[in-house]
Formats: sequence, structure tokens, C-alpha cells
Amino acid sequence: MSRLSFVVLFFLVASLAACGFQLRGQVAELPFERVYITAPAGLTIGSDLERAINTHTRAQVVKKMEKAEVVIQIISAINEKRILSLSGGGRVREFELGYRVATRLLDPSGAELLTLNEIRLTRILPFLDAQVLAKVAEEEMLYKDMQNDAVQQIIRQISAINPG
Repeated sequence: MSRLSFVVLFFLVASLAACGFQLRGQVAELPFERVYITAPAGLTIGSDLERAINTHTRAQVVKKMEKAEVVIQIISAINEKRILSLSGGGRVREFELGYRVATRLLDPSGAELLTLNEIRLTRILPFLDAQVLAKVAEEEMLYKDMQNDAVQQIIRQISAINPG
């Protein structure tokens, strides 16, 4: 590598770092140290959010609301599926999968710090009758991927809050 190309590469990397660029999947720091998470029973997004906060931030998820600085309240998480297109013979060719998560951020006394917010994600699932079992597994994988994206978005939204 020539000296000139090394200098150009260095300035390119430095300018990306200076503008706040982060690779996808990197979690931002939260402005709070202790977080409590509530989610309806049966939803795995609460445990996924707890795992992401504990492993990728300095914040700690606490088990008692009284010890928390903020409460992340997951109100609902809904999987949706609708037919997107049909073949000439009336068979399904594509589905549109949707995932909606409604959240809010509260202080321990119940006052809203971040109003009700809904995250909507969609994915397209091509469908063939001959591959039904594979498509069921792919559908589950796409829903899980959307849930992981929603967790990242929730953390980014909370990290943008100014607690002062």
C-alpha cells in the first residue's frame, strides 16, 4: 500500500468516526445507569431487550422498579402477516410480514419521559407451495430478525434522551 493511499484511507476512517458513524448492531450508551423493563407475559422482546442492555451498555437492568432511574414499558408486540401478491392461478406468491412494538419510557413514579412510541418493521417473504416447511422456518427467522431490529431501535431512542 502506497503512502498516499494509506493517508487517504486514514482520513476516510477518521471522518467516518468524527461524524458519529456506527456499524449496524453497535448499541449506543444509555443516559441512565439503572433500568427496569416491563413487558406483557409471553413476549420475548422484554428478555431480548434486557440481554442487549446488559451486554452492550454500561446500564444495568434491575429487578425492582424502586431501584430504577427509568422504566421501559413494552405495551405490545404484534406479528402481522398479509398477502402481498397472487399468481395468475390465485396462489400466494408473496407475503408481507409485519412486526409492531409499542413502548414508552417512564420514571419510577409513572411520569412519561418518552411518550407512546410505535416501531413498525416489515419484511417480504416470497412463497412457493413446494417449500412450505422451509418457508415456515424462514418466516420465524424473519420475525426474530425484526424483533432484534426493534430492540436496537428502542435502545437508540432511549440513548437520544437528555435526562437533565
